[in-house]
Amino acid sequence: MSANAPLHELFVEAMTSLASGVAVVTTRKPGGEPCGLAVTAVTSYSAHPPSLLVSIAHVSRCHAALTGARHFGVHILRSDELELAHRFADRQAEDKFGGLDWSWDRDVPELAGTLAYLRCRRSASFPRYDHTVVIGDLEGGRVEPGEPLLYARRRMDWLLRLGTE
Repeated sequence: MSANAPLHELFVEAMTSLASGVAVVTTRKPGGEPCGLAVTAVTSYSAHPPSLLVSIAHVSRCHAALTGARHFGVHILRSDELELAHRFADRQAEDKFGGLDWSWDRDVPELAGTLAYLRCRRSASFPRYDHTVVIGDLEGGRVEPGEPLLYARRRMDWLLRLGTE
């Protein structure tokens, strides 16, 4: 066991207590086909200009496409979209878009019906450790009513419960 193992275990366990929203990030591969993956490492970056930060693992099959694309989409998932989250988290699936309701937003695959869709232009990216951080400036999108899907305690099925009535 390496000297950093206790720190790694502490970090992993502590992060399970930090609830995150679940999103699907999409783009077009250089060959023209869509690609996407589920992420929990997405956050607002700046309000001026409106931008967000996404962290993409180097081992992701979409890493090269997402870190090299000029545009990408961030789809914030609704609480009832657990199956969609699992589909895009599946590292073995060949066609994650098969049978889904989606369309091209110019050069970005847009999934229909998600809680929010944010079309971004990549403004910066840099590799750090085993991920690449991508910053995207907001170009447009939509927000629908509903509650977000949350990831916490190693589960993607937490629901935000408002009030204690």
